[in-house]
Amino acid sequence: MTADCVMTPSKIRFSELVGERTRAEIFATVLTAGPISRTQLAQRLGLVPSSVTRMLPPLLEHDYLRELDTAPTGRGRPQKMLQVNPDKHIVVGAKIGPAQVSAVVTDMAAGVLARAEEPIGDCTPETALTAVADLTRRLLAEAPQAADRVLGLGVGVSGHVDPGAGMCRYSALLDWNKVDVAGPLREATGLPVVVNNDVNTLVVAERWFGQGRDVDCFAVVTVGPGIGCGLLLDGALFSGATGLAGELGHLPLDPAGPMCSCGRRGCLEALAGDRAVLRHLQDAGVDCAGIGEAIELARSGTGSACTAARSAFTEAGTALGRGLAGLCNLLNLQKIIIAGEGAVAHDLFGPAMTRAMQAHAFSTAAQDCDVRVDPVQHDLWARGAACLMIQDAVGAALS
Repeated sequence: MTADCVMTPSKIRFSELVGERTRAEIFATVLTAGPISRTQLAQRLGLVPSSVTRMLPPLLEHDYLRELDTAPTGRGRPQKMLQVNPDKHIVVGAKIGPAQVSAVVTDMAAGVLARAEEPIGDCTPETALTAVADLTRRLLAEAPQAADRVLGLGVGVSGHVDPGAGMCRYSALLDWNKVDVAGPLREATGLPVVVNNDVNTLVVAERWFGQGRDVDCFAVVTVGPGIGCGLLLDGALFSGATGLAGELGHLPLDPAGPMCSCGRRGCLEALAGDRAVLRHLQDAGVDCAGIGEAIELARSGTGSACTAARSAFTEAGTALGRGLAGLCNLLNLQKIIIAGEGAVAHDLFGPAMTRAMQAHAFSTAAQDCDVRVDPVQHDLWARGAACLMIQDAVGAALS
């Protein structure tokens, strides 16, 4: 397989093949709920069975789905059950972070077959993309018959990512501006490449395997060095006109507030991210080497330093809660999943976050929204990127 197989904007995308209810939804539902009957699949998707039957042939003919006979539980004929063929292809997924790159190889059911990560000395585009290409080659070298089976590479990057262009238009966290991600990786690996915001890859992973399986309107909000947000609305990933949707971290909350990494004052990220906690401690005369030390100090420290640390997390949680209230007021979400490296400190910022969210949410917006915590590991980010590649590549094969 070569980079010539990559889907271009002129081709019909997987999610556009059948209108409102797509084969992408069918594939994902069979993947997460299978083995599943056609009747059960139709019920889950809110369709009549004949509509499901009409959409299935390409998925079955290309061996992405298989139909198996199962013994009847009572009288009657054996029931046919649908399941994903996990061995059809393998897929690579990668996440680019400011300090390391992580990658996985999955089967078509997004089961992780191999994983690797590599620290990077800097996060310049050349360094980060070289690391992704190196990890991809290393992982595929370990996979049997990889050259004939690999479907492509999915990549998650922080910031404003334009999936159609395969470009990171701007990332304050990585200090990237108009960086072509897909092009260099296609050239280096010879694979089709899809690129999306890293929190969007996490949304897909949560939808397929995590806490978003039971709802059609939810957000993943990541806390840590930055504040990220990805949205699933009416059962579909929502990226906005050019991939910019979900920039919750740069919601302007305080015009006179501290400077944000984006160059503006008073963004939510500047009030609730790791740097905000460390700045609060510095202002109180407490020196911390990093956010891990601040967490430990707040949990088990003593005296004024411990008090300052707890106050710092309370202040960050209050700002985050105001941001979440705005999210609920705008979108009336069913669920918000708090994730990211900073989620491990939820016991410290969570109570203040909840109070502020409830205080600033309109009408029943806060009560309508179930807030959950999922301190995910790097594997899930990269696995979500692989899921995006699976969706796009299957669509290209069927178009």
